[in-house]
Amino acid sequence: MQNTTKSITAIVASLAASIFMMSVSFAASGFVGTWNVKDTSGKPFQITLSADGTAKATRAEGMTGTWKEEGKSAVVKWNTGWTDKITEEDGHFKKTAYGKGQSTDSTPVNSSDAVLEK
Repeated sequence: MQNTTKSITAIVASLAASIFMMSVSFAASGFVGTWNVKDTSGKPFQITLSADGTAKATRAEGMTGTWKEEGKSAVVKWNTGWTDKITEEDGHFKKTAYGKGQSTDSTPVNSSDAVLEK
């Protein structure tokens, strides 16, 4: 019984440490915040990337999603099936958009500057 209790305690401690480390890595990201970008029609909207890995956009359809940092990019997977990338390029940021089922290695449907609000 005592070994089982020790094992459970170790598992819980390990899980708590993992969750903490994940939140620290998101919080330390330079991508956390609200980004001003443009959609495929050139209309401005905002993408907010939260430290917990969630994302939301100020679009009529109420876009929500998740994001993660991949190299010099934040990759956002939206509930609409679309994917956005915010990438650092030569000291500035660019947002690229990819349609449903489209790979982020392909030509984007749209791109615009991405400016982080201060």
